[in-house]
Amino acid sequence: MTSDNVGRLAATIGRLREQITRAQHAAEGRALLEMAKGILVERLQCGPTEAALQLHALAERAGLKPLELAADLINQAAQDRLTQVAHDLRAAGTPPPSVAVRLREAESGVLGATDSQRVAESLLEHALTPLGATAVALWAAGADASLTLAAYAGHSAEEARRWRYVPPGVATPARRALVERRAVWFTDLARAALPTIGHRPADPAGRVVVPAGTGGRILGVLEISWPYPLEEQPPAIHRQIEALAELCAHTLEERTCSSGAPDHSELVELADSLADPALLLRPELDEDGRLADFRIHHANARFADPAGRPRTVVTGTLLLEAYPAAAEEHGLFEKIEHVYATGETFKTDRMTLTAQIENVPLTSMGAVSITRHGGSVLMIWRVRDESLRLAGLLQHAQRLGRVGGFEEDVQTGEITWNAQLYEMHGLTPGERPIPLEFLREYAHPDDATAIGRFLRAVLHHRRADSVSFRLRRPDGSTRHIRVIAEPVFGDGDRLLAIRGAYQDISAQHWTEVALAATRDQLAHSEQRAAERNRLTLQLQHAIMPPAQGPVEAFGLDIAVRYRPAEEVHLVGGDWYDAVVLPSKKVLLSLGDVAGHGIEAATGMVVLRNALRGLATTGAGPAQLMTWLNLVTHHLTDRVTATAVCCLYDSETRVLQWARAGHLPPVLVRGGRAAELPMIDGLMLGVVAETGYVAGTVQLERDDVLLLYTDGLIERRDITLEQSQEHLLSLLSRPDAHLEHTLDRLLTHSNSDTDDDTCLIGVAIR
Repeated sequence: MTSDNVGRLAATIGRLREQITRAQHAAEGRALLEMAKGILVERLQCGPTEAALQLHALAERAGLKPLELAADLINQAAQDRLTQVAHDLRAAGTPPPSVAVRLREAESGVLGATDSQRVAESLLEHALTPLGATAVALWAAGADASLTLAAYAGHSAEEARRWRYVPPGVATPARRALVERRAVWFTDLARAALPTIGHRPADPAGRVVVPAGTGGRILGVLEISWPYPLEEQPPAIHRQIEALAELCAHTLEERTCSSGAPDHSELVELADSLADPALLLRPELDEDGRLADFRIHHANARFADPAGRPRTVVTGTLLLEAYPAAAEEHGLFEKIEHVYATGETFKTDRMTLTAQIENVPLTSMGAVSITRHGGSVLMIWRVRDESLRLAGLLQHAQRLGRVGGFEEDVQTGEITWNAQLYEMHGLTPGERPIPLEFLREYAHPDDATAIGRFLRAVLHHRRADSVSFRLRRPDGSTRHIRVIAEPVFGDGDRLLAIRGAYQDISAQHWTEVALAATRDQLAHSEQRAAERNRLTLQLQHAIMPPAQGPVEAFGLDIAVRYRPAEEVHLVGGDWYDAVVLPSKKVLLSLGDVAGHGIEAATGMVVLRNALRGLATTGAGPAQLMTWLNLVTHHLTDRVTATAVCCLYDSETRVLQWARAGHLPPVLVRGGRAAELPMIDGLMLGVVAETGYVAGTVQLERDDVLLLYTDGLIERRDITLEQSQEHLLSLLSRPDAHLEHTLDRLLTHSNSDTDDDTCLIGVAIR
């Protein structure tokens, strides 16, 4: 495509964008006009046509545009927060028509937007640009107090990708607004030293972050950016920003409703499965939609009311009505309110709790956990006194371990089962338990002999024993069961009872079956992996042998070394190349493909051969890197790599070089080693379009140039800069022969990452 055609295409795209923007403006204006006409229809008791004529006539008499009059009519009828903000801004000296239209168009754009991105764009265009703001970001608060970038305007797409998710606990301006539950104004963000989208640490800039939420729950944060430090803003501007955050809450609420939060039945089941007392709370709002209290939606079976009331009485009441002491400053209600608003989990190991255990009040130190789940709050407490929890823990352990206990009284014949045992046998509580001596009748016929030996050991020899068998249940299903039993003796070794337990080991049985099959698959996979690694190593050795003899060309002595990783599965994508081009220049290249294995090795082959072919065009190193980046991004399967490319002119002894995220070459001259001056160059394959720059070095006789990959110096316990200093100290004492220098570097390398290593040494003669 020629440059003229590209220019025409760009102009066409720009024109279409302008048409879309004008269409959106017109649609928002029409929405305001239609609302105003509706107000006149109701007030004047007329039809739509007459209302439209009246609107234009009134606007003409007032010296206003119809859109400005429409905004005023909507404000008079609505009497909402936007109306108050418009009134305050007028009192502060803002031109009346512009502020009313601006705010109502922003509201129309937000409510009519099809996605969050359009909301951000509408806010910036209609309401924030007139205030001098240049960018806006809308953060959605997660259930774990994380922040996700829901929409943005004025920031680059690359910056938005970098900030698409902020984990819990990371300090940012938006996080501060979320945790403090208030608007925070930064006159100069550089002083706050908080990282955020679109901000460089040294740049002075103004920011404001405002929580956006409804009903006491913060759904997200609105972050607005100015390119200059902010002066103290009047209260009217503060209220305008807070009103815009309320508009954003509408979009964030729709996003939250569609995020798949757990329903109340699932939360009730969760509370009932806990071994500790738990309450499930739901917010109670006042007439203005503000949080007033929490209603106790459910109390699990382990809940014990401090006042001795049945949990059925407590369930359904308001928290502060049931427990007024919770409203104390920094008390329980404040903690619950904060968790509900922000999603931050609250936990403490020390809180005084009053529990009702078997109608005996007991005050004890306990641990409290409060978490938000969708629109509900789950509060759990764990009493430190283990004697209060023993029975519950035992029952919980039996349920998790699929264990049921029994006792058979030998004297009376009475049999006692717990609830788990009835469920295991497929019986309902109240049905007659199965005596131990009749166990064979309910087992698989093939297990009768083993059960017989078990019964003889327990009932005749009177010693503890166990057996595994297949239990046939009344519904026709089969369970794999293990039973263990022991006799209980009284005075004079008189047999009193048989006690024991059944355990459902069906899952274990089928796991063992699956494990046997998995072992066979694993052996096959290991064989395939070994073959794959062998092929990878052969591929690398075929292209780059670990060592080869020196090469002399055009006054250069060139030596190369390749050291593969010690672990076969870590064989990677390091490569080197040294070749004389048709132009009589010498190409020296070296690179490192990210990753290990056959994918990295094949990626290395593609890039090495591509660069060699591209170099025959006669292009310089910077252009070669640009082309190689296109090859990496478009013609490989998600490969990224670093590389350095050098072209040496033997007639002038000038070396041109370019780098793509790689360590710069080292020049040894006069017994002193130093890196070549750093030049810019992005890693290959990260983005499709990027440029590279070339550096130029005038080489002299007896100079030595070294190109290497990071496997030579990289260590886990020291910085890369310290490793580079160690390398320079080794090169400051070069050997008489270039090959000896490279061998010494490999021998005394202090790297410990077991990565591939490539070296190219060049001596000028």
